[in-house]
Amino acid sequence: MTEGIRKSVFMVAVFLVSLSLVYLVYSKPGYFSSQIYLGGLLLCEFVAAAVWMYRRVFFPLVVVSFLLAGVELPVGSVWTAARWVILAVGALVGSAIMLRDRRHHFGGFHVMALFSVLAALVSAAVSRYSELSFLKVLSLLLLFVYASTGARVAVSGRENSFFTGLLAGCEVFVGAVGAAYFAGIEVMGNPNSLGAVMGVVGTPILLWGILVSEKAFPRRRRTALFVVALYLTFASHARASMVAAFFCCGVLCVALRKYRMLINGILVIAIVVAGAAILRPEEFSNTVTALTDTVIFKGKGPSEGLLASRQSPWQATVDSIHNHFWFGTGFGTSDNGEDATESVGKFSTLVSASAEHGSSYLAIVSWVGMVGVLPFVMLMVSLLRKVVKTVVWMRRAENPFHPAVPLAMLMLAGMIHAGLEDWLFAPGYYLCVFYWSMAFVFVDYAPSLTIAHRRHAWSGLPDTMGHAAST
Repeated sequence: MTEGIRKSVFMVAVFLVSLSLVYLVYSKPGYFSSQIYLGGLLLCEFVAAAVWMYRRVFFPLVVVSFLLAGVELPVGSVWTAARWVILAVGALVGSAIMLRDRRHHFGGFHVMALFSVLAALVSAAVSRYSELSFLKVLSLLLLFVYASTGARVAVSGRENSFFTGLLAGCEVFVGAVGAAYFAGIEVMGNPNSLGAVMGVVGTPILLWGILVSEKAFPRRRRTALFVVALYLTFASHARASMVAAFFCCGVLCVALRKYRMLINGILVIAIVVAGAAILRPEEFSNTVTALTDTVIFKGKGPSEGLLASRQSPWQATVDSIHNHFWFGTGFGTSDNGEDATESVGKFSTLVSASAEHGSSYLAIVSWVGMVGVLPFVMLMVSLLRKVVKTVVWMRRAENPFHPAVPLAMLMLAGMIHAGLEDWLFAPGYYLCVFYWSMAFVFVDYAPSLTIAHRRHAWSGLPDTMGHAAST
């Protein structure tokens, strides 16, 4: 079908839809006085426009819809249901584009993702809360289908504009959240979520943005926002976020041989701490005591150990694994001993079927059992293997311009953070949606160790982020 025919078909469709709407206005005026019907109509129009510009618009729409559903803003309730409609449409259209183009490769990573969904489906069949668990499996399936199709379509052939937009979006997000935080508004809902987005996404991407900036103003702007992201990570008092942020930033600097940047950063932190201790010793001592209690020991006391706050959820999860050893409690659910009602919400989790696990890895074992955990383990090992290969390649090439560089740091930060927080396999959480979308993109762009040693291996970033690397 030629471009002219496509435009003609589109114009005819718009005309027919307009006539249908006019008819409904006169014949069923009650529909257009209802906020539900008007909201649904606006959502359909919005999604249709996004589908028309699928490669450029749909991925940001998916991320923003899940983000708005999870933040503490008045619009959050509207997106609680709308996000799933958007994700389903994105998965469907992305699959259609993949089947039409036949240019994209599906390998072992994608097969393991499929087997992970099947393992989750088996666990849902034997779950105490089977209906809720099946809905959770469906959400995981939609996420993996969209990530393996729509997210990859959004990047393929558009690497320059996509990663420019990714960095710009990260700058806007960190700036907006930082401004709200200093104004006393907790837009992320809780400190753990604030630390998660800043430690896993904000700091590694902004540090990469500093490394690829060659103009002074963008570098200074990103440096300032990077400091804001670090401050918010620290202000969240979330230990997992701090460890993930500092470890990944250190790996990025060491892998690219940016030793001076790493040493300067450590010196700046040391100077600030020493200056505060000298100028205001009493306040500094009180601050250290308070931070030791709230950050390191989480109010449990030194005698109980560093991870005392995690002992209770860990022990509860281990007990759950023992009680449901083979097939688990059902994907996304926890058996708390209460009667299953089956009358669960379609877009929210039943409270009696959820529990804190203290770790994404313990959570998935508890959900799917020992029989179903193998494909999830293989999925994570495959991802970690590609991260290690990318880091080794970075040491050889010293090239920050490859698209796999920021994605590898994002993957590594998420793996570390997920060890102490259970979000990695929670498809309703915005960080989970963003992480797995980028994971499937990362699998496409992760360089192999056979790539020849050269300074610039990707003809990459435009002038807005740094000069284009030449092959």
